[in-house]
Amino acid sequence: MSARSKARKRALDILFQSDIRGDELPVTLAAEAKRAASEPAREASWLYAREIVDGVIEEQSAIDEQIVTHARDWKIERMPAVDRAILRIAVWELLFNDEVPAAVAIDEAVELAKEFSTDESGSFVHGVLARVARAS
Repeated sequence: MSARSKARKRALDILFQSDIRGDELPVTLAAEAKRAASEPAREASWLYAREIVDGVIEEQSAIDEQIVTHARDWKIERMPAVDRAILRIAVWELLFNDEVPAAVAIDEAVELAKEFSTDESGSFVHGVLARVARAS
């Protein structure tokens, strides 16, 4: 698994944990940063995970607007928390990180959905992200 794939999984863990616990995302990120300081071997994945989470914090309203616009009849609060977190990561990569090709952002998100969410989540995530990519 590439360092960026590991970073996406790590970012997913942070976003999901914050959402489920009802904690503010910066608080969860700070706790993870403290833990990451004791894991120098995982620094490469931590740096990109932090970039993703910082980006989601900074652009959350724009990201969520894109998700709601392209989710077709799904309110963001009705989505499974893991799908919501995966979509936020991928939409941030699609719209705010020029280093990641759209196809890579979408494929990585679909793989995360297949691994960590429901059987239908992979196709749901793919559909939403494909519409976001076409619109941007």
